[in-house]
Amino acid sequence: MKNLPPVARQNKIRERFAKQPGAAIAELAREFDVSEMTIRRDLDALERQSHVQRTHGGAILTERMILEFDYRDRRATNHAAKRAIAAEARKLVLPGQRIILDNGTTTLELASLLREDGENLTVITPSLAVASELQHAAGVEVILLGGTLRRGSPDLTGPATEHCLELFAADIAFQGADGIGLDGKIYNSDVRLAHVDKAMRRVAERSYILADHSKIGTTALACSGTLANVTGLITSKGAPAAVMARLAKVCPKIIAVKP
Repeated sequence: MKNLPPVARQNKIRERFAKQPGAAIAELAREFDVSEMTIRRDLDALERQSHVQRTHGGAILTERMILEFDYRDRRATNHAAKRAIAAEARKLVLPGQRIILDNGTTTLELASLLREDGENLTVITPSLAVASELQHAAGVEVILLGGTLRRGSPDLTGPATEHCLELFAADIAFQGADGIGLDGKIYNSDVRLAHVDKAMRRVAERSYILADHSKIGTTALACSGTLANVTGLITSKGAPAAVMARLAKVCPKIIAVKP
């Protein structure tokens, strides 16, 4: 990779670190066909931006950037399905409503759609990513819940988050899931998230689970309830028909969209 401008080269270095979180200066100099002094300047610039941490003879990716790349990868997984699910969920949102968006990547896709055409909406969320997405949306007022920042993820959780939720009344809650069992149980990867999800459903008149078909038939650490506790499930087509038939006996409404 010869003759790259400094900013472009630094971006390439960041992308390289996402695949291998660490490298020596000499190795980077050979890869980008520049001097070691040039690489040192690049790493100095990236360190000032908190992207990397300098080490003796090289650099490693910071925890902040490991999180950023991890979240980006999770958002990109089954992205077409998540986008289609979000588009279906968007149809349920009416002007002037109060809605809750949890910290899932599918609800983040819904936030992206609301940013474009939200009309007099109030969005309540524990997700820093959702709040950032909607920060400058003209038709959306954002209420960011308090709580403890969960290590390894840009969201707030814990007893303070649950207490904050009890202050509000919402029209609809949209929630993700890390797994939906064959018996209709809804799973989260963190017990604290399960407690927050229960609190969201308590304060919302209606609630929908947004989960692509890869989550169906899987479980995770903590159960937050069952599909019988929600208004409906919006998912993508792809799960076996027999499985969907079983879930239909539990869930009041299932909408399966084509990615």
